[in-house]
Amino acid sequence: MTLSGAQALVGQLEREGVRHVFGVPGVQLDHVLDALARARAAGGPIEYIAARHEQGAAHMAEAYARTSGRPGVCLVVPGPGVLNALPAVATGYACSSPMLCLAADIPSPLAGRGLGMLHELPDQHGFLASLTKWSGRADTPARIPGLVREAIRQSRSGRPRPVALTIPADVLAARAEVDLEREGQAPDGDRTGRPRASGGPEWAGQAPDDGRSGRACAFGEPEQDALSEIAAVLRAARRPLLYAGGGVLASRAGAALIALAEELSAPVVMSRNAGGAVPAHHGLAFSSLAAPRLLPLADAVLVVGSRFLTPRGTAVPTAPDATVALVNADPADLGAPRRADLALRADAREALEDLRAALVPARTATPRSGRPEAGWSPGELAEVRAWCARKVESVEPQWSYVRALREAIPDDGFLVNELTQVGYLAAVGYPVHHPGTFLTPGYQGTLGYGYPSALGVKVGNPDRAVVSVNGDGGFCWNMQELATARKYGIGVTAVVFNDNAYGNVRRIQADEFEGRFIGSDLTSPDFVRLAESFGVPAVRADTPARLVGALRERLTEPGPSLIEVPVAEMPSVWPLLLGGTPGSVRD
Repeated sequence: MTLSGAQALVGQLEREGVRHVFGVPGVQLDHVLDALARARAAGGPIEYIAARHEQGAAHMAEAYARTSGRPGVCLVVPGPGVLNALPAVATGYACSSPMLCLAADIPSPLAGRGLGMLHELPDQHGFLASLTKWSGRADTPARIPGLVREAIRQSRSGRPRPVALTIPADVLAARAEVDLEREGQAPDGDRTGRPRASGGPEWAGQAPDDGRSGRACAFGEPEQDALSEIAAVLRAARRPLLYAGGGVLASRAGAALIALAEELSAPVVMSRNAGGAVPAHHGLAFSSLAAPRLLPLADAVLVVGSRFLTPRGTAVPTAPDATVALVNADPADLGAPRRADLALRADAREALEDLRAALVPARTATPRSGRPEAGWSPGELAEVRAWCARKVESVEPQWSYVRALREAIPDDGFLVNELTQVGYLAAVGYPVHHPGTFLTPGYQGTLGYGYPSALGVKVGNPDRAVVSVNGDGGFCWNMQELATARKYGIGVTAVVFNDNAYGNVRRIQADEFEGRFIGSDLTSPDFVRLAESFGVPAVRADTPARLVGALRERLTEPGPSLIEVPVAEMPSVWPLLLGGTPGSVRD
């Protein structure tokens, strides 16, 4: 077919299962926007959602990719557009999100000459390559379909992570003979961009459009020797313990994790990024608060999909005589400074399934009663659970607000958790009943990511409740996306806890710098009136009970809404999260 580069791009995105593209229009993207409009008018499946800032658009794409099972795509102009998108790309890199950042570039003949063209960067491709798993550049229309196919494959293969594709404006406008890649057709190696070094073999296979079904991508077969050794250690352990990180959610390995835990009668400690990997109501499920109580008692620890480090970058403490086995898709997370007796580079779901399969024949041959004595007693686990609950419930008023959120949000609803005083406690105190329904920015700690990310979650999951928890500081970073929510009718309820301060900064200045306050006090708007000025319904709730009522009411109504919760300075939750708690790890 004779197509423009922009038409080739849109046509291939359709074939890759893309259904939404988030972006901000700009002159270098004119031909892409026209191609999207023409395709939509002809009945095409892709809806373009115009955000009010590239950072908002990219956050939407990242959270969409993390929760929907479809490719999350943001479309940005070169230069400032790319730079504005990078916080979300970095968040996706931290959280293993298979997002695609599509960036236009200045015309090819002018690239690299330093002529000061509109939106020119010295090395745009280098900026993107530094924060993505793979980055490609198309220099002809004919190469675009193969590069799009490869970008999507790379984003999902191995450890899911963001990828980028740069297409100069003249390539988007040019017309040429183009063959779109067919479903199932392998990308042409000569047409792919150069992937960044992965440090190991490629993963085989490609995830289905709906990442929530079917087997996850995996390296060939896990190394059988290491797998057998880990299985033997677990089989012989008197007190095995499973430690789950965010990689379990990224590979959708929750069911496999539960099956192995039940086979071993082993408790599962979930890091702060793994909430819901095992439903909170399950008898073997524990938050990261339980780690200092359980890890010292375990004689075998299987760590799956976690970096397994403290916030200080040191190894998480375990019993000196415990055998520690690490399973991770990233080889960088299998070595020092961690202590590891056994290490297996593998996909979390496949490794967990294979480990359980290795244990079942042994159980069949040797009755359960033949296992070593001791084990975890129900009373012992119940006492640890009660200890964690007491710790969480002692932090007020945060606990009452966390409980209000849980009471009002349906079990399968999403809570997008921002960096705010209530959100910090929610990271260990909010019971998560379905995997992937509690979102954080991971170790990147991206302030302001919450509200636009929640919009992306809702676009990808239109039939489920989505609530965004924010502080007044973080919400103001992307509050312009209220306009996007109103324009497209995106039914997210934003809860804004307003203390007119960067609370953490102010507390540190009070506690460590003798109350020399600078830059931490804020002048925040009246958020109810602000939302209403965008045409977004809003109310104020000044108690946890009123928050429950307001949330329940808003979640039954279509379209976006906002609830402002005025609060005073709250007690610090950090002694609970960091005060000698090895379980509060980065994952």
